[in-house]
Amino acid sequence: MERKSSHILNASSNLLGFCLVIITSLKVTRYAHGTYIDEATGIASLCLAASCIFSFLAIRTGNRILQPRYEKLADYLFLTALIFITVSVLFLSIIFL
Repeated sequence: MERKSSHILNASSNLLGFCLVIITSLKVTRYAHGTYIDEATGIASLCLAASCIFSFLAIRTGNRILQPRYEKLADYLFLTALIFITVSVLFLSIIFL
C-alpha cells in the first residue's frame, strides 16, 4: 500500500491557510454575522488541522499498527474538510452573485 500521509499533510496545510484567509476576509468585510460561511469554514479548519496532526503522526510513528490508522483518520478528516470547504464556496458564490 502506498503511503499517502505526506500528500495529505501537504494538501491539508495549504488548505488550512486558504480557510484562514476566508475567515479573515469575512471578518474584515463584516459578512460573518449574516451567514454560515465562517462556521462551515471554521469546521473545515479544525478538520484540516487535525488531519495535519494525524498525517504527521502517521509519518513519524514507527508502529506498523498505528501508522495505517493515523493515515486513515487523516484521510477521513481531510475528506470531511473538503466537504465543508465546498459548502463554504457555494455559500460565497451565492452571496456575491
